[in-house]
Amino acid sequence: MKERNYTMPVKNIDIESEIINRVTDNGLSCADAFEIAWKLQIPACDIGAAADRLKLKLVKCQLGLFGYKPDKKIVKAEDFVSKELDDAIHKCLDDGKLLCVKSWEIAAALNLSRYSVSCACETLGIKIKECQLGAF
Repeated sequence: MKERNYTMPVKNIDIESEIINRVTDNGLSCADAFEIAWKLQIPACDIGAAADRLKLKLVKCQLGLFGYKPDKKIVKAEDFVSKELDDAIHKCLDDGKLLCVKSWEIAAALNLSRYSVSCACETLGIKIKECQLGAF
């Protein structure tokens, strides 16, 4: 007989209590949202949806695209983008834009910060789309 591995789905109340424990100034940071997703082993979009249900703002995007005061975003164009990073970004474009998840993958592959990849996109005039948390 084949062994089966059953897991209990995480209840919304578990997700929401994890979120509430990390809220500051009515906001949940991107980093905290991903830590919760990792801890509960659920997709990040489920954390974003739960934050919406709780009427919380998502803040401090790890790409610097939203959730910072006073100007909302902190991403800035750089003076130079390496050929390696430029090539990696262009290979992953979807309809001329870079998916959020792809920016994270590029950062990991090239041992860069996620913010650095976002700044490179800003320099290249490339928009990042489809936030993994559902913010954009």
